Amino acid sequence: MAEKQALLVLEDGTTFRGTAAGANVRGCGELVFNTSMTGYEEILTDPSYAGQIVTMTYPLIGNYGTNTDDIESRKVQAAAMVMREECESPSHWRNSQTLREFLTARGVPAIAGLDTRALTRRLRSGGVQMAAITCEDSPEESLTWLRRQPPYGSTDLAREVSTCEPYGWNADGEPAGHIVVLDTGVKYNIMRVLNGKGYRTTTLSCTTPAEDVLALRPDGIVLSPGPGDPESLGYVVETVKGLIGKTPILGICLGHQVLGQVFGASTYKLKFGHHGGNHPVKDLATGKVYITSQNHGYAVDADGLSGGAELSHLNLNDNTCEGLRHRGLPIISIQYHSEAAPGPRDNMYIFDSFLDLVRSGAGSVKSR
Repeated sequence: MAEKQALLVLEDGTTFRGTAAGANVRGCGELVFNTSMTGYEEILTDPSYAGQIVTMTYPLIGNYGTNTDDIESRKVQAAAMVMREECESPSHWRNSQTLREFLTARGVPAIAGLDTRALTRRLRSGGVQMAAITCEDSPEESLTWLRRQPPYGSTDLAREVSTCEPYGWNADGEPAGHIVVLDTGVKYNIMRVLNGKGYRTTTLSCTTPAEDVLALRPDGIVLSPGPGDPESLGYVVETVKGLIGKTPILGICLGHQVLGQVFGASTYKLKFGHHGGNHPVKDLATGKVYITSQNHGYAVDADGLSGGAELSHLNLNDNTCEGLRHRGLPIISIQYHSEAAPGPRDNMYIFDSFLDLVRSGAGSVKSR
């Protein structure tokens, strides 16, 4: 049977033709590229990709299939997927579905057979832009439909992906403490890591007010990663202001950007973002360079920091701010993904640094 044809149409009118590799539905989102060689299942289910179409730069995708162990949230979060070559016969002992079956069952469109190198070069030189995937429309019809869709960053995506109800993850044995996660798009591996280090967690909606967070008497708070424009999260910034000085805080990715705003910094949009598992970051305290997993389209302008916060990590590709620390309070943050999933696990030490603050009891509401 002949493959069903599909189109990828960019907002500048550029059209790429390929074959449908997912659900037969329209897809729309900000088009970004990811340089990871593996981890497509974790990438697709990462809430930070909500509202985005992900182009994988590695040419062969789907070769180990999919399974239920590697998902990072309750559903596929990416709006769609773009790939060079789709593997139709995956080989892995944990495989339960091909990537196409996985996407189709979840109503997510995808397109294969494109020149993803040419597409990536276009995004690198011109910047990210909105795009649409369709199997039924002409290029002109797709472009007309695309231009009627809300642009990325104009909606509160963090609120859309956040949990509606609190939920807990329990560590084995007697827990060493209790960590509250404020969910603006959390990945499950953050809770897995904290559980593995002996801490139970409670995950709360990003709309939870500070007094309700503190009512749980946490030993520490994690501000999670997530999607969208951090400048639209004024309500989360206000919540975090109410947590400052009450308990140790770790901000990851979007959580880092929220903390930057709490301490007076602004954020700005990057040309094509940081998406992949090979970004070099220097820890300014030790001078060590780590290879990091990243997924973000905005950055903190560290020049605006005040109130005791300072730059702690630096991206060696473009010198953007990759971390903050407070000189007097138990607060640290990173722009990259210390929990990996996917990506290198070099940066698990950030969790240990945070839990050292937790164990010290510095600034804890429980010590009062």
